[in-house]
Amino acid sequence: MNAFPHIQIHGLSSYNSVIMSEIIVRPLQEAELSTADTIMRLAFGTFIGLPDPMAFMGDASYVRTRWRANPKAAFAAEANGEVIGSNFATNWGSVGFFGPLTIRPDFWDRGVGKRLMEPVMALFHQWQTRHAGLFTFPHSAKHVGLYQKFGFWPRFLTALMSRPVEAKKSAARWTRFSEVPDAERSGVLSACREVTDAVYEGLNVAHEIQAVAEQNLGDTVLVWDDNRLMALAVCHVGPGTEAGSGNCYIKFGCVRPGPVAAQHFDNLIDACEEMAAAQQIARLVGGVNTARHAAYVQMLARGFHTDMQGVVMSRPNEAGYNRPDVYLIDDWR
Repeated sequence: MNAFPHIQIHGLSSYNSVIMSEIIVRPLQEAELSTADTIMRLAFGTFIGLPDPMAFMGDASYVRTRWRANPKAAFAAEANGEVIGSNFATNWGSVGFFGPLTIRPDFWDRGVGKRLMEPVMALFHQWQTRHAGLFTFPHSAKHVGLYQKFGFWPRFLTALMSRPVEAKKSAARWTRFSEVPDAERSGVLSACREVTDAVYEGLNVAHEIQAVAEQNLGDTVLVWDDNRLMALAVCHVGPGTEAGSGNCYIKFGCVRPGPVAAQHFDNLIDACEEMAAAQQIARLVGGVNTARHAAYVQMLARGFHTDMQGVVMSRPNEAGYNRPDVYLIDDWR
């Protein structure tokens, strides 16, 4: 059963001589994924000024992958019987984030974004999320202002970075989650939780690892020191995933804290690159918050360059795991 009743707003407003009497926010249905995907591309493509807005993100996919990962955390805005926007929430244990939140351009500035935030905030409360956040455009006062109304505050920039993949062998021992026998997967997921919990109490990306495995979106790289897991990276690979053609996208990667964390971070990047090269993937992609200064500098030293950047907004207004000594890759898009 869905935990959220329909959220309705009754009243009248006009827009280009069109009367809208009701907005409903409700769970997004599988049959509506194509419509939500079209709106997502149109909205972002229009906002950033692409000549062809529908070319936004190419053959990468966010809407379908996130809906399939957790249909109960995907919401649609409906007006006059049509889907006009959507929003998605992600649960990483004590950490949660949302997006992409997108609205059809002819319904911009009509309060739809606020309505799409309401069920997501209810989910964060239900999940007992300790630290919630989002990634948005740093130059957009409208976006920042909307999210501030819900207690999110802008902090450091997140750089979305990439570099060409080089065919070389990692010096570290690493394995793929896809190679782990079913009977042993719960133990490996526990080891992953131990690493993420050491970075930030309660941080848990097991659901992300399982979603990649179940949807065949890529793989999770596991870096070992003897029998101890030292680092992991959840990677999307190729078209129909959040990576897109020719890319290996590190959606989440982190290293166990400690005096040799920098070396293990290098090992993790090497392992991701080796996996990508084996699949003839051209580029390695990942985001890093600039508050994680050591990780950001190390990625620059490894030849990554920034393709675009956004600002992270956090609730409450505190660092979370965006700290100078944390070796972690993600971007909360």
